[in-house]
Amino acid sequence: ETFQKTMARLLQGPPRSHPSEWHIANKMQCASTESQKSRSERMIAESQRLLDEIEKTTRKTQSDVSKKIEQRLEEIKFWKQELDNKLEQIVHETEVLLTFKTRLEKSLESCREPLIIAQKCLLNRQRRAGIDLVHDEVEQELVKEVEVLQGVTALLGRTLEQTNEQIRLNRSAKYNLEVDLKDKFTALMIDDYCASLTNNTPDIRYADNAVKIEGNFVTPEDWIGFSNINVEKADKQRNNSLALRALIDGILSQTANDMRKQCEIVNVAFRNKVKEVKDAKHKLETLLAMVMDETVSQEKNIAALKKAIGDKEGPVKVAQTRLEARNHRPNVELCYDTVQYRLISEVQEITKNIQRLKDSLAQAETELKGLSRRQLSLEEEIQIKENTLYIDEVLCMQMRESVYINNF
Repeated sequence: ETFQKTMARLLQGPPRSHPSEWHIANKMQCASTESQKSRSERMIAESQRLLDEIEKTTRKTQSDVSKKIEQRLEEIKFWKQELDNKLEQIVHETEVLLTFKTRLEKSLESCREPLIIAQKCLLNRQRRAGIDLVHDEVEQELVKEVEVLQGVTALLGRTLEQTNEQIRLNRSAKYNLEVDLKDKFTALMIDDYCASLTNNTPDIRYADNAVKIEGNFVTPEDWIGFSNINVEKADKQRNNSLALRALIDGILSQTANDMRKQCEIVNVAFRNKVKEVKDAKHKLETLLAMVMDETVSQEKNIAALKKAIGDKEGPVKVAQTRLEARNHRPNVELCYDTVQYRLISEVQEITKNIQRLKDSLAQAETELKGLSRRQLSLEEEIQIKENTLYIDEVLCMQMRESVYINNF
């Protein structure tokens, strides 16, 4: 049934419009078109304004960015200049410090010879003999000289190590500046290139990923801080280096003075000692000459005593022969007369005097032996003094003449 109704409706013709509807429809068309046109016009005007505004904004922003790039270039150039200055300063300072290192090395090298000589002097002086093997002023000052030289060597060695470490620190600061400068130079090239780009530059292109902030971006404060640290480190090492140079200057001057002073003290002690030994030797030689003279006198005395003893043989024989002969007087003639009395007393007297001469001779011979012993002792002592003089004057003092303490 529904189907029949639908069919019937379709078979009827389209519905008839009323004339008033027709007029309204026309009016509607007009109104709708007008409204569409005015909307379109408004849209066109709006678009025009938008175009102008965006064009202006785009130009202004681009100009602003360009200005920012220019400012950034100035900033990079400023820091690059700072780094360049510091690099130049640290390079110069390191070069100067290297000359100070050379001075230290030369000074250290120059200590070797005086030390060897001082030790050789001590060794040589151990060969002094007898009483001359004395711990005298020369010995004390030589020991002190060895101590001074060893102390100076140790101090210069430590200072050299310190200098090497400072050179290493300077070079490390220099390396940091160079790395920073290299990066600044690259950044300068890149921003220079960016500054040169215009809308008509041929090689501009789309780069979608560029907007994403990734990678190790740092803040502008960190960027300034990084270079600042490099500059400060360089400044600090340069100041340390300057201070170390002043210290080295002082040490080189002081050590040379100390060494020179002690060397002169030892030389004076040697000169005094040599004079003292020469004086002693001279005195001993004078004494020896006296002993030799006395020996000659005593030998003459002994010869005289021996002759005197020999000379008494005749008188003894005469007296004894007389007594012997008078013993043969006969009978009553064998009288104990004054002659007999005198002869007996003469024999006794001569015998007694011969004994006195023999006693004197024994004493004289004892004295001669004593003189001989003195002579030997003095000769030995003079020999000891000659040995000491040879060691001090010839071996040590001549060797010390080659010692010259330079100022490095």
